[in-house]
Amino acid sequence: MDRIELKALGKINLGLDVLGKRENGYHDVRMVMQTVYLYDQITIKKRKKPGIGLETNLYYLPVNENNLAYRAAKLLKDEFHIEEGVSIRLEKHIPVAAGMAGGSSNAAAVLFGMNRMFGLGLTAEELMERGVLLGADVPYCIMRGTVLAEGIGEILTPLSPMPKCYVLLAKPPVAVSTKLVYEKLDSQEIKIHPDIDAIIEGLKEKSLSKIAASMGNVLENVTIEEYPVIEEIKNIMKRAGALNAMMSGSGPTVFGIFDDKEPARAAAQKIKDTQLAKQVYVVNVHNAGRK
Repeated sequence: MDRIELKALGKINLGLDVLGKRENGYHDVRMVMQTVYLYDQITIKKRKKPGIGLETNLYYLPVNENNLAYRAAKLLKDEFHIEEGVSIRLEKHIPVAAGMAGGSSNAAAVLFGMNRMFGLGLTAEELMERGVLLGADVPYCIMRGTVLAEGIGEILTPLSPMPKCYVLLAKPPVAVSTKLVYEKLDSQEIKIHPDIDAIIEGLKEKSLSKIAASMGNVLENVTIEEYPVIEEIKNIMKRAGALNAMMSGSGPTVFGIFDDKEPARAAAQKIKDTQLAKQVYVVNVHNAGRK
């Protein structure tokens, strides 16, 4: 195999709770993660020239060790002494720095693709063990689907799949620093925690309304305080018929859960018309395993 093409899917957090901070700076979390069908296209090719070549359609992204996809390739090349060179093309569609794990998903796809291309024989669990060395979300992006993430995000338990629905995604044109969001969270007491167990129950019961009603993200208040546009987008989605709307991860992407496609499309158009966000998508949830 000299070439492989993969889809690196984005994610949303149906629930995100922070339980505390470790001495090493990482946070203990309890999250319900869900893959959505918005993806970056990853192409990996063998090449005669040694080393790693990385290119992307976004001029401002790094194409060296500051890119997680590059580091994923290097990790396996170094460990398995792969002398052949590889070239990696990232066709980016997942919003960047948006709380959707785009970079982590790219890294997961490269680990998966390199494993298959070079016949390394690593299991999904072994890939996930290596993935956590790159970032806390990488193991989840290898597993995908509907998952409870605990620890720093690396302890993963598959959950009942998300019922069929439509997810409206809108990323406002602001840059959010995950590091600063968590630092600000650390400086204040968390008074209201999302009901993660109720989300899990809703998944078991296949109740979209219960899942939506139980959604919550402890990082929202911190980020919305800095970027009120997030609240504005949430309100548009709710007024348009979303069962609920929430920020994903540390933001700024907002997602709304709809049981009907037409209201989701109408809300998407409204957000575009108000120019609160240019990156707006209506997508399905993705519950199948990796192909």
